[in-house]
Amino acid sequence: MTQARRLTASTVKPAIDERRPGKERRPLRTSVIGSYPFPGWLEFASAHLDEFGEADIEEMRTDAVIAAVHDQLRAGLDVITDGEQSRYDFNLSFYGRLEGIRATPFSPRRFGPPAHDQRGKYPVTGTIVSRHGLGAVAEFKILQKVAPPGGPVLKASVPGPYTLSGRVEPGGAYPSRWEVTDALIPIVRRELEQLVDAGCQEITLDEPSMSCYAYREDPHHFVKIFADTVKPIVGRCRLSTHLCFGNYKGRAVAPRRYAPLFPAFFELPVNEIYLEMASREFAEIELIGEIAKRAIDIAVGIIDVKNYYVETPLDVAERVRLCLKYAPASQLSFAPDCGLSQTARWAARQKLVNMVQGVAIVRKELGLA
Repeated sequence: MTQARRLTASTVKPAIDERRPGKERRPLRTSVIGSYPFPGWLEFASAHLDEFGEADIEEMRTDAVIAAVHDQLRAGLDVITDGEQSRYDFNLSFYGRLEGIRATPFSPRRFGPPAHDQRGKYPVTGTIVSRHGLGAVAEFKILQKVAPPGGPVLKASVPGPYTLSGRVEPGGAYPSRWEVTDALIPIVRRELEQLVDAGCQEITLDEPSMSCYAYREDPHHFVKIFADTVKPIVGRCRLSTHLCFGNYKGRAVAPRRYAPLFPAFFELPVNEIYLEMASREFAEIELIGEIAKRAIDIAVGIIDVKNYYVETPLDVAERVRLCLKYAPASQLSFAPDCGLSQTARWAARQKLVNMVQGVAIVRKELGLA
């Protein structure tokens, strides 16, 4: 008999989240990381923005969020985002809101197979500041406007300062990536505070670069950076982080091992940690049990966004049962490995539908349907 079938409804009742008083968190809930594929018309329009007025652009942004929300609602997710439809990539548009860096990035390599070294770098030109914020608050307000009242939980995803620093070429007062990161901490921190003030109850501080470089850097330093960034919002919202190994053009960029992050990352001040598992054939799955013991919830990546095999509901159910061997249902959520922006929309849509249906199979086995 599987672990899932041995559990009863009494052992997996919804957990009370102390950081969101009065709110119950559904066991085995379904979520997303942040990004969703652009509609084809938005990609075309983005390449011809000089032909549109400001009102046209705002209308397109809102329509794109409506499309992303529609697909997520149709799938039946418990937690949705705006699909990051107002951003280029998951963080590139943020650099346009920073002063002290060159507006136009340089790309060391423009031709050949797509890879991370083709992503542009922004040289430092002065003091790094952001007088008008990073734009995440305006994005969230669009989501609030188009999402149905009383529907799924609304989540915002914001790149963390260390991940953002990776696209900035150090120079001037910032001789290394660490100084660039320190300059970005108060900028990101302020954005997080404003998101909470705007009514955002769930935030993911997205730090994939930390998991990509923990094998060669001090993970305790990463924990300090993270803690300094989120300090004002701890206890004011449900806070998570996403730790993956890169997904530009569907490609990873680092040794895909979580071992170098722990035990240091057990000290992250978060409610939940999102982990990439599906594309790694669930290597290190036992780690979710160790995280759960620290009273931290885990969102397991059970959908491979790099693969065009569309997981069936039965595939998903089998993976959920595997996770239940290591962590209780009350501490588990499920999501794709990473954002879906690099996955064709037809595949992303069906992967989400099947993910929710697969989780529902196990919920029914547990008497939670």
